[in-house]
Amino acid sequence: MSLKDKAQKLLEEALVEHPSLFLIDFKISPDNNIEVIIDGDNGVKVEDCIAISRGIEHNLDREEEDFSLQVMSAGVSEGLKHIRQYKKNTGRKLKVKTAEETVEGQLISTTDKDITLTWKIREPKPVGKGKVTVTKEAVIAYENIVEAKVMITF
Repeated sequence: MSLKDKAQKLLEEALVEHPSLFLIDFKISPDNNIEVIIDGDNGVKVEDCIAISRGIEHNLDREEEDFSLQVMSAGVSEGLKHIRQYKKNTGRKLKVKTAEETVEGQLISTTDKDITLTWKIREPKPVGKGKVTVTKEAVIAYENIVEAKVMITF
């Protein structure tokens, strides 16, 4: 069994023991640098990264193969990749790109198939001069999302 297969099996076992955590990315470089990115339904604490790291590292033999291991939480700048990340970010402002458009709005709901965003926009009044504030809503299927990021506001 290759180092990648062993590490992946150990990672899956560690995640089963921590059901609130889920995998975002797993990579292993040709020189055996193992990189694991996780996220959690309730966020990721340092202790979570340590637990996943130990689950992998303590069950691999450095005498057999030399490796380095990094376990980290998903950064905001990386964007949303997993359906569970959308659920966790309900209520936050997202920037969502599809093949046709880019929409910025508040994530108000998620399902197993799509998300719903809402935002306010100023539009010309239907009658007369001036503008009115209108609330818009978009339902976007996960399969149509090219990129989605949480918008940080200060």
